[in-house]
Amino acid sequence: MAGTAQLLKVWAGAGGLAPLLSCGWLQQDGPQPPGCTPLRALATLTGAIAGLLLILVGGLIPAAIPFHALAGWDLRPLGITLQVPALLLAALVCGPRSAILAAVAYLSVGLFQLPVFHEGGGIRYLLDPGFGYLAGFVPAGWVSGKLARQNGMDDPLALAGAAAVGVLVLHLCGLTNLLLGALAGRWAAPWLDLVVNFSLALLPQLLLCCAVGVAAWLLRRLLLVEP
Repeated sequence: MAGTAQLLKVWAGAGGLAPLLSCGWLQQDGPQPPGCTPLRALATLTGAIAGLLLILVGGLIPAAIPFHALAGWDLRPLGITLQVPALLLAALVCGPRSAILAAVAYLSVGLFQLPVFHEGGGIRYLLDPGFGYLAGFVPAGWVSGKLARQNGMDDPLALAGAAAVGVLVLHLCGLTNLLLGALAGRWAAPWLDLVVNFSLALLPQLLLCCAVGVAAWLLRRLLLVEP
């Protein structure tokens, strides 16, 4: 009740929307004026839910780019899904805390509830060579979201760069897991073959960072997100 009363007080204090804007309600980092903490918590929670839904839906949609051929324009598949771009978009728009919560929720759902991973789900995925890339969702979302909250991150190119850094962090986590697993003798396939197989997604994911940067820039302006 106290939290609800505080929200209503902030809302009515200066005529409705003005207090929300003065709080920078989608700016999760930095000092918080009095009365703004509940709004920040609400923004983090809603951002996490939106991020989780984006990741789940993105995993079902194959990524493709428009390509002009002799017969006209066509879509060429990239061999990946929109899952990683969805995570990065959530991080750039909703911030690092929401991205971490969304990534942890996605991993929890896949490990203990639903088969949302590429080859299903379940606790056995902890021993899968590709789990390092899934676990990399957490630091990748945090790094991209943190970079997007720095000064000067208000143009599509800068946001695309932040997304690209997130992709590199994700692949670094995956490669680290592959290396440690190879040293421990956990993989049946040769380590180099696994590295090549999983690294094929790197270039398409970096390519899609351009689209992620533009989409994030538009959404940030629409939602009044402050860097």
